[in-house]
Amino acid sequence: MEILIVDDEMDICYLLKGILRKKNLDSSIANSLSDAQRMIDRDPPNLLILDNRLPDGMGVDFIPYVKENHPGVKILMVSAFDSSVDKKLAFNKGADMFLGKPLNRDLINTALAQLI
Repeated sequence: MEILIVDDEMDICYLLKGILRKKNLDSSIANSLSDAQRMIDRDPPNLLILDNRLPDGMGVDFIPYVKENHPGVKILMVSAFDSSVDKKLAFNKGADMFLGKPLNRDLINTALAQLI
């Protein structure tokens, strides 16, 4: 099981990586959509944990690319902006699950149980 974390906040990346490591899950980190795209195209993960607001664009706009080119990749969208409009847009674009920040271990573990 390979998981790609895409977030520009390193503290979030380390939090997620630590939670995943305790579950014996391998993960990689990308801090931009361009890095994420290169990594996904080279070796698609089973799960993509995707922030919405990134330095080079909106994660939600990246979802259709992932679903079209790598349909087997599950997408967990995470965002500090978690209004019903944001959630609806993410699901309409193809996200499998949406979590609002701040994240915690219980939220992540519940999401992982449903997605993997």
